[in-house]
Formats: sequence, C-alpha cells, structure tokens
Amino acid sequence: MKSIRQTALGALIAAAMAIPQVSNAATVLRLAENQPESNPVTVAMHHFADLVEQYSEGEVIVQVFAGAQLGQEPETIEQAQVGIIDLTRVNSVVLANVSPSMSAFTLPYVFSDWDHKYRVLDGDIGKDVLEDLHDVGLMGFGYMDAGARSFYTVEGKPVKSIEDLKGMKIRVQPAPISIRMMELLGAVPTPMNYGEVYSALQSGVIDGAENDYVSYHTSGHYEVAPNYVEDAHLSPPALLLMNKAKFDSLAPELQDVLIKAGHEAALYEREIMREANTKARETVEADGATVQEIDNGPFQEAVQPIYDEFPELAPLLERIKAAR
Repeated sequence: MKSIRQTALGALIAAAMAIPQVSNAATVLRLAENQPESNPVTVAMHHFADLVEQYSEGEVIVQVFAGAQLGQEPETIEQAQVGIIDLTRVNSVVLANVSPSMSAFTLPYVFSDWDHKYRVLDGDIGKDVLEDLHDVGLMGFGYMDAGARSFYTVEGKPVKSIEDLKGMKIRVQPAPISIRMMELLGAVPTPMNYGEVYSALQSGVIDGAENDYVSYHTSGHYEVAPNYVEDAHLSPPALLLMNKAKFDSLAPELQDVLIKAGHEAALYEREIMREANTKARETVEADGATVQEIDNGPFQEAVQPIYDEFPELAPLLERIKAAR
C-alpha cells in the first residue's frame, strides 16, 4: 500500500503539470481543498490566492488544488503537518482529531445563533483555540462558515421525528464527537470520507448523511438522498491551515500578507456561504428534494449527555456559554 507521502507526492506532480509555471523568484504555496470548484469555500480559497498575490506584489503565489486532488481532509491535515503541502482548508470536526480544543466548536447545538457563533470565534476564545494549533505544527487563519449541518436520507426513509433515525446507518465525519452524537440520537454512525458518500447512498451502504445545503447540492447527494430534515444539529466552522514551520520561514512582511489575506478571505467566505445556502435550498427543492422543517427540541435533549462525556472541554464550554 502506498504511504500518504507517496500518494501525495504523485498527486502533486500530476496536478502541477496542469498549472502554468510561475517566476522562479516567487514563493509557491500549494493549497488543498476537498470541495469542488463551485463550492463557496473553494471560491474563497481562490479569492485568498488572488489577495496573496496582490498584497505580496507577486512574491507569493498560492496554487489551489480543488476537488480532493491532493486527498480528503484527514489526509491533507497530516500532509500540512509534515510539510508535504503548505496549506489546506478543512472542517473543524475533522481537525478536532488533531487539536482537541477545536472539539468545543463541533459539539451539537453549542452555538445559539449566528451572532453568538462569531462572538466566540472572532473573540479571545477563538484566538486561544487557534494558538493550540501551533502545538501540532499548524498555523490557523480566520474562521469560515461551513453552514448548519442537517440530516438527509434516501428515498423511502424520510426523517420526520427523532424516532425515524432509530437504526438508520448515517454517514458521519470520522470524529469521536460526531460518532457519539449519532449514537445518542439512536442511529448507527458510519464514518467515511466525503468522497465516498455519494456511491454509498446510491448503493444502499448507508441510509443517509448530514451536511449543509451547499454541500448537499454541490456534491449531488440530493440526487440519491432526496429527503432533507432541517434540524441544524451542528454548525462547526471551517479553517484554512498552514504548515507552521513554512509560515515561520517566511519574511515578516509576507507573514503579514498571509494573515491579512486569510482574514479577508474568511469574511468573504462567510458572506457568500450564507447566500449560497439560501440558493442551494431553493435549487434542490426545485429539483425534487423535499425539505422538512422540524422541532429539534427532542434532538437537543437526546444529545445532552455528550457535554458530560468530554470533561476536558468544560472550561471552554463555560466561556462559550457566557458569550451568549
């Protein structure tokens, strides 16, 4: 079996052949993105690349490899840690496997609303959690929005109440909190990488999955799982990460460029993601998907035990609660 290093190196060589060459004087950074070009996070990553080139006056060029060309999120996080790639955009749910304090942002119903979420993420709490990434060889830039995640299921298996989830095989991101949440809801958690979900839904390996409207649409999952129930159980942020040693090796003025571009790209992504989620809902409904709005009270009650099962997060959770 090929190692992650071998697989990543082969992918980098193949992908680089399709990208125009840049000046030898420029610093070239490779950025891995698992979403397709049409997804707002990918659009924002191209915006980040444009800003970096503009602000550095061509001294730094960021090449964006979208559509999981360089691997899925668990792989690209590891690649960024060891320096195989320079940058990767990931969801905080998967990142929590590497930096445990990130888990606080991935608990179900931890944020009461949009304003509360970004008071936390843009304030001291969010900054402290970003600093923890340094301990695992990573540099984190501004928090982006990954939408609110809800369940969707295959034809003939709609979810109209929490009882309907009982025994269903639901794909979750490969992270302990996601798995435990699903167990508490009575479903059978089925961890798998994002790129495998469409075929698993189509073939009946799983009964459903969970994601925001944008990913539900751009992945085509609505074609094989047309029942969407809007319970909004998770609202985890996404982040742009960089190999910390690579960041530290750059001149201070170039470090400032990356920080500034990362912050602006994050704010830009939040705006277009909100718009895209509204449009994506309209699109999937027009294409035949059924959206069920639901009282998520029973869902919230069922997952409450999860907060006691991660006592190491208690101090952070108290600070998050106080920010409401």
